[in-house]
Amino acid sequence: MSRIGKKVITIPAGVTVTVDKNNISVKGPKGALARTIDPDITVEIEGSEMTVVRPTEQKRHKALHGLYRSLINNMVVGVSEGYKAEMEIVGVGYKASNQGNILELALGYSHGVFVQIPNELKVTTAMEKGQNPKVTLEGIDKELVGQVSAKIRSLRKIEPYKGKGIRFVGEQIRRKAGKTGGKK
Repeated sequence: MSRIGKKVITIPAGVTVTVDKNNISVKGPKGALARTIDPDITVEIEGSEMTVVRPTEQKRHKALHGLYRSLINNMVVGVSEGYKAEMEIVGVGYKASNQGNILELALGYSHGVFVQIPNELKVTTAMEKGQNPKVTLEGIDKELVGQVSAKIRSLRKIEPYKGKGIRFVGEQIRRKAGKTGGKK
């Protein structure tokens, strides 16, 4: 029994959803998204509510039921509110700057790291005195925002001894004691 798949998706004002066979498209104030869904899964729209229906109780259909409900809900939220990923860069001499959709990072390597951000996303950087440099990604596609932020984060993973690296704002990292931490 998929609890997620049974939930009703509410369509906010200003958002239009169109379903034709295997394609679903969502348009809103922030933009438009489209996705192809499995032919077995059906989407029913009644007024400002949308439900995802599976044909049988097969394991495959149960899995797809919750999956497509979540994907469609992410599309609706994306075109109405949008998604944001904020990361901070912790470390002495670590810097971040951007020119358009090209992000330049100084992460302690012998050279600067350049990352091409897709045109669907908006990137901003902030370097304030006394605070860690921050990189913010904004977009309507949750999947793309998460994928690009994970790629940026993988350029310098958090190390557990000093906590240096790229992390999401508010993320708790597990710290380890150094060499002297084990002595008694």
